[in-house]
Amino acid sequence: MDKKVTLASDWLAGCAGCHMSLLDIDERILALLEKVQLLSTPITDLKRPPETGVDVGVLEGAVNNSATEEVAKLMRSRCKCLVALGDCAVFGGVPAMREGANPQAALQRAYCETESTVAGQIPADAELATLRPTQALSEVVEVDVNVPGCPPSADVIFYVLSELVAGRKPVLKGPLLDWH
Repeated sequence: MDKKVTLASDWLAGCAGCHMSLLDIDERILALLEKVQLLSTPITDLKRPPETGVDVGVLEGAVNNSATEEVAKLMRSRCKCLVALGDCAVFGGVPAMREGANPQAALQRAYCETESTVAGQIPADAELATLRPTQALSEVVEVDVNVPGCPPSADVIFYVLSELVAGRKPVLKGPLLDWH
C-alpha cells in the first residue's frame, strides 16, 4: 500500500462550521481515510501537528489574537501545503465585524456587564491571548489553497482534499464555486 498523506487541521477565530462541513462529506470520509492519516484535528482532539510535520494543514477561522496567530504560524511551519478553509480564513469573515467596535468596551461588556456576571473583572494574565486586528490567514502566513464559503460545501471540501491527496493543486472555479 502507498504511504498515506498526513493531514492536520485546527480552528482559529470562527464557529467550527467548516469542520462540521468536513464531516458532512459523510461516507466519502471512509474513502479519504484509506489515503489520509489524520494526525491532529479538533475531530481527533489531538491539539498540535507533530513536530515531524504533515503533508497538508487545514485551518479555518480568522487570526484575531495572539493565540490564533501562534496556531497559524505553528501549522504553517509544520505543513507542506496549507489550506485556508472558509470565509473567515480566506477573508476574515464574521470575526472581522468586530473591527468597527471598541475592543475595551467589548471586553467590559463580556466580563463585567453581562446579566449573569457577578463582580466581574477583565482578566489580566500573561497566559491569556491578547487581541489583535482581525486578519485573513494569508495576511499572517503563506497559504497554498484558499477555499471560500461560509462554510464551504461538503462537495467542495471533498474535491479539495481529493485533489491534494492525488498530488494536484485544486482549481476552484465555475460550478465548484456555486455551492450556495
